[in-house]
Amino acid sequence: MSPQSSRSPVRLLAPAALILFAIALVLVLSSSGLVGGEEETDRPPAAAPRTEPTTAERPSPQPQEKAVYVVEPGDTLGAIAAETDVPVETLQELNPELDPQTLVAGQEIKLRE
Repeated sequence: MSPQSSRSPVRLLAPAALILFAIALVLVLSSSGLVGGEEETDRPPAAAPRTEPTTAERPSPQPQEKAVYVVEPGDTLGAIAAETDVPVETLQELNPELDPQTLVAGQEIKLRE
């Protein structure tokens, strides 16, 4: 048996696989624009900075504060005060007939005069 006939085919496949990998790497890098020093001409030019906000970016006018709050099931006077940013004391002054222990769903509570 000669020394050449006992060589494994893997010894030939390894360099071929390395060459194929290098070619694939060059193709991927060149298609991404990282190799070759040329800029891609497919890309649209960068947009100029906008100076005026679009309608979606404009702050919406502050909604008018509600004059009344409609009680929902499970509401407490403290929760209503926290949700509406009106102190409990102010709610009690504006609604002297209000009993915090017997809030009823659908009941209207004044939030401001």
